[in-house]
Amino acid sequence: MYKLCRLCLLLPLLAGCLTNPAPEAVTVAQTLDLAVAEASVGLDAAEVSDQLLAANLALVAEGEASGVTDDDSTLLVDGSEIELPDAETLDDNQLLSVTGDAAPEDEGQTLTCIGVSDDFPVVSNAKVEFFIGYYTGRGREVFTRWLERSSRYLPQMREIFAEEGLPRDLAYLAMVESGFNVKAYSWAHAVGPWQFIQGTGRMMKMKTDWWYDERRDFDKSTRAAARYLKDLNRQFDGEWYLAVASYNAGPGKIRSAVRKTNSRDFWVLSRTKHLRAETRDYVPKLLAALTIARDPESFGFTNLDYQQPYDYEVVTIPSVTDLEVVARLTGATYEEIKELNPELKRWCTPPGVDAYRLRIPAGTSTAFLDQYAQLPKADRANYLHYRIRSGDTLLAIAQKHNVRVADIVSLNSIRNPRALRVGTDLVLPLNKSYTHRAVDELRDDFIRSRHQVYTVRNGDSLWSISQRFSVSEQQLRVWNRLGWSNVIRPGQKLVVSAKAVKPAVKSAVKSTPAKSGTQKIAYRVQPGDTLWGISQQFSVATGAIRDWNNLSENHVLHPGDVLTLHVQASAQRG
Repeated sequence: MYKLCRLCLLLPLLAGCLTNPAPEAVTVAQTLDLAVAEASVGLDAAEVSDQLLAANLALVAEGEASGVTDDDSTLLVDGSEIELPDAETLDDNQLLSVTGDAAPEDEGQTLTCIGVSDDFPVVSNAKVEFFIGYYTGRGREVFTRWLERSSRYLPQMREIFAEEGLPRDLAYLAMVESGFNVKAYSWAHAVGPWQFIQGTGRMMKMKTDWWYDERRDFDKSTRAAARYLKDLNRQFDGEWYLAVASYNAGPGKIRSAVRKTNSRDFWVLSRTKHLRAETRDYVPKLLAALTIARDPESFGFTNLDYQQPYDYEVVTIPSVTDLEVVARLTGATYEEIKELNPELKRWCTPPGVDAYRLRIPAGTSTAFLDQYAQLPKADRANYLHYRIRSGDTLLAIAQKHNVRVADIVSLNSIRNPRALRVGTDLVLPLNKSYTHRAVDELRDDFIRSRHQVYTVRNGDSLWSISQRFSVSEQQLRVWNRLGWSNVIRPGQKLVVSAKAVKPAVKSAVKSTPAKSGTQKIAYRVQPGDTLWGISQQFSVATGAIRDWNNLSENHVLHPGDVLTLHVQASAQRG
């Protein structure tokens, strides 16, 4: 196993460690043009209103202003809403964006490791060792969560890869793409566990609109990733490291680097400036993650609480149906149905999509289908989405859809029925027994997005933006998955506030002025918090937090714990 390979770095004559063969001559296959995957991402032409409903705006009016004007915020990028990361995703982003700047510039001797993987070539060298050290050191807490989360998706992903004739262990690439997080979202608007941008997702036949985004579907996105990786491997004549690198950089960038270096050895390419730092780190990260994940106990990851794989059945839904109805007929909760179908962005199956395939808990399909067949079509959907057009009135909308004006006003909390904004999204209640879940989801989308996203302008820099919004450059890098890059472009959307990420932070922090220019604050630990995340939030060292609170190296935080922090006044978020 890997313990032998670690010794290989010092004792190359040990059995099981073989030096890499010399790279082959340059032969690049002339294949399918995948320029779409490498093109810069543009904004979708569709628009979502900059106001949801007048009454709902009142919920965020107080204390939410961050200096971003209405023109600087958006709900729609590449056809889908920007969804600010939750606490876990923030921590994932930090580890995903770790760079190898501190790693040796030269990878040193590269040795093949026997026994780590049955079907994917694994090597060890100084750069791989650097990331192994990081994942088992400073990044251990988050990497532990990746390992525990992996068991939910890996069995299915590995089977899909095997069906496509790919190495099963290549499925671990999702770990360095997203940490197996279906909610992952990057600065380049890449979405889902396999981090597809809009163009590549469209090329791989994944649909995205206001209602659903198949890039978040763990089955469909994995099948798309497998097909894409298979094609990339074909383009690079079976050189897996080049194929993996091109998944990150695009095949054109890798072909260009091969031509300029006259080498097809990834490690030779990675010593040059022909590859971005992110791509140079990408293959070592995969090898490090794969090495640890195949034998976690050897690296001190014990007592892991692995998540169970989803156990579900798939049923065909013939017409738009509310997930509340599905939950009721299956005996599940609304949240469980949403979790099984992460591609669904709204409260129902997509209107206009016939025979929608929906996941429901295993063992419930027979009873569900029997009850569903007896349910009148009019009772399958309690809500209708309507976007206000020029000339609309509530009376006309109500008459057209056979609903009561009073119900529209009540559900959408409309204060002035005569002041309708063109482009505003309304939820129309089709049945009397409606709840506010649908409009709450719309409101939540709006709250997460409003005053949180900044459009980069000419002359902007990370430093100037950080000063404008009283955050650190490091926070901007973490929230937007920028790594250590300072490169931003006009028109790019940046998350500039975490108010919508941890809404309880403001009430969780109590500060006491200090003469030294720092503040002593009492921070109440929130669900999903880690020492690393808190240290980055307040720009302090994790070791200092331990010292201030007499915490051991292995201390486990619990929601409700109160930590004493000494922070610079400008570092406190709230």
